[in-house]
Amino acid sequence: MLVGGLIGFLMTGIEWSKLKWLVAALSVGLGFGLQEIFANFISGLIILFEKPIRIGDTVTIRDLTGSITRINTRATTIVDWACKEIIVPNKAFITEQFVNWSLSDSVTRVVLTIPAPAHVNSEEITTVLRQACERCSYVLDMPAPEVFLVDLQQGIQLFELRIHAAEMGHSIPLRHELHQLILKGFAEHGMEMPFPPFQVRMKTLGKKAPASNGTPASRTFKSGGI
Repeated sequence: MLVGGLIGFLMTGIEWSKLKWLVAALSVGLGFGLQEIFANFISGLIILFEKPIRIGDTVTIRDLTGSITRINTRATTIVDWACKEIIVPNKAFITEQFVNWSLSDSVTRVVLTIPAPAHVNSEEITTVLRQACERCSYVLDMPAPEVFLVDLQQGIQLFELRIHAAEMGHSIPLRHELHQLILKGFAEHGMEMPFPPFQVRMKTLGKKAPASNGTPASRTFKSGGI
C-alpha cells in the first residue's frame, strides 16, 4: 500500500520532495494528539508492574474518594460512595499525589471531637467515651481506642476520640453507631450535650410598628453562651 501510494503520487506529478513536508506536518500533529494517550498507556504499564493501586483498594485522588473497580490500559474506574463510576486517566496515579487507604493495611483511623459540659468531671466523661467504644461493633480492640482532653473553651470541654475501623467503608457506620452510644451514655449519666460558645440568637419582638420618633421598630439581638 505504501509503494502503491508513492507510485500513484509520482504518476499524478506530485514529487516526494514536495510531499514530505505535508507528511512531516501530519506526523507532528499526530504526535501531539496521541501524547496523552501514549502517556496514559505507559502509566498503565507502570501501575501493572509497580501496583500502587489494585482492584478493591480505597483511594482518594483530588476531591474524589472511592473504590477501584477496574484498571485498563488507558484509564482506571473508581466507584464513589454515591455508586457513581468515575473514569480517571492512569497518568493521574503516576504524576499526582493520592492516598491509598488500603495499600498495605486496610485498617483506618477515625478521629471524633466530642464536646462536654465544663462542670462535669473529666474522668467521668472519659469513662463514658471508653464504654461507648467498647459497645460499638465497628471499633477495633487493637489498636486500642484513645481518649484525650484536647481543649477547654467557655463552658465546654473538648475531647478527641481516636479509634480504628477494619476498613474505609466502615467509617460512616462507625460514626453513626458511636455517636448514638455516646448520646445514650451522656443521658445515662445525666449529662447534656453543651451548646457551642458565643452562640448568637436573633429574635424579632412583635410586628413592625412606627416608633414615636419616626424610626422603625428595632430587632433585639441576644448572645446566648454557656
